[in-house]
Amino acid sequence: MSGVRGKVAVVTGAGSGIGRQLALELARRGARPAVSDVDEAGLAETVVQLKALGADARSAVLDVSDRPAVEAYAAEVVEQFGVVHQIYNNAGVAGGGQTILEADWESYNRTLGVNLFGVINGTKAFLPHLIDSGDGHVVNISSLNGIMAQPTLSAYCAGKFAVRGFTETLRTEMILGKHPVGVTVVHPGGVKTGIASSSLREAQARGIEPTAEQLARVRLYNEKLLKMPADRAARIILDGVEAGKPRVLVGNDAKMVDRLVRLLPRLYPKLIVDFERKRFARL
Repeated sequence: MSGVRGKVAVVTGAGSGIGRQLALELARRGARPAVSDVDEAGLAETVVQLKALGADARSAVLDVSDRPAVEAYAAEVVEQFGVVHQIYNNAGVAGGGQTILEADWESYNRTLGVNLFGVINGTKAFLPHLIDSGDGHVVNISSLNGIMAQPTLSAYCAGKFAVRGFTETLRTEMILGKHPVGVTVVHPGGVKTGIASSSLREAQARGIEPTAEQLARVRLYNEKLLKMPADRAARIILDGVEAGKPRVLVGNDAKMVDRLVRLLPRLYPKLIVDFERKRFARL
């Protein structure tokens, strides 16, 4: 069991979505959150909500893809609290929207920089402190797309598959080294966040004009696929952490995809393509 009450818990990407709700639920369960995000305004709103709950919270604007900044942040959190017990490597961007043939290198660098190296940076910066705490826990947020691949999401899928492998490797090393650190990988399905829309805005800011199919894809995600409230997802994740689960599937869609890929590893790519063709034919 890995309890939350009284623990110093670091949450990245806490300015919105699952990250914000993780921070709030940690506060409700008696944890002491240290929250960060690259979005200063969103982070400030999270802090307001944490203070309303009476939480002893600290915040910092942080780009998790910046390794020296993450290392400096880890030292700062330890100085502020004296100890760190848990880290929730949650910060992520959608990327995607283009095929591998079409995608530019900037998209790969940014998506993998945040989604993969952000997780690695956070884990490596905080892990020694989690071990020193005597009761640590690393929680890395992968995705449904850390189990299943989809067209036009190569950078996102590559990062989320890698987060799964990195986290499971970390688990073996903590067991081998007999370190007092639990390790959990989380695979959320369709959680109601702004990740699809933010990906579109990011592409437009880089001068990439979205195609009709890309706009349809964003509408599909926002209207049909991203359904679970983020606060419910946060409760499922923290229930799993407190139960010491090594793997948490968030939502029936994530559970269904997990079974599909296990049972039909050769057939599932064709089923995914057929599903997308039918969906987009109606849009």
